[in-house]
Amino acid sequence: MAAPLKPPSAPDTLSERILSESQVQVMIALETDKRNHAMLRLLYYSGLRVSELCSLKWRNLQARGESGQITVFGKGGKTRSIVLPLSLWQELQALRGDAGENEPIFCSRSANNNTGGHLNRYSVDRIVKAAASRAGISSKVSPHWLRHAHASHALERGAKVHLVQATLGHSNVAITGRYLHARPEESSGLYLPT
Repeated sequence: MAAPLKPPSAPDTLSERILSESQVQVMIALETDKRNHAMLRLLYYSGLRVSELCSLKWRNLQARGESGQITVFGKGGKTRSIVLPLSLWQELQALRGDAGENEPIFCSRSANNNTGGHLNRYSVDRIVKAAASRAGISSKVSPHWLRHAHASHALERGAKVHLVQATLGHSNVAITGRYLHARPEESSGLYLPT
């Protein structure tokens, strides 16, 4: 009887898919379309998955003090609420116009759209890729890269791993902990003589 073959494990390339803070800021700053600008900011500041972003309706936004929060129905059927920075809250409110509670936050501009007016994941992907290209980023950036950047940057700036886990909707803190290892602050080699 032959022993089962174990497939080789794939290398972890997470660190190759994390944009720097300056790259994210340039992507956002160079976006002139108001809807797309707000979308890029929301992807980054909330760490949303593209499917979560595409399904958002105005009823998912709630005022909270001067700012607000967004309630997300995420992966695994879990619901989470994410507090938004005041400037992003105001930017989203300015986009609303006279849209009703059940209308999508990010509408498709296509007249024959089968998504009930919601922007679809392929459109979001094109918007993010175009923003990355304008920012001079040659990698094949996807919306998920902004989620990676959110986690990495928040942890680097001192956010607790459990807070990042809750914001991203990770089922396990070990998943979130990968970001700590993807961009380490130290290495034992730094202690060796040069």
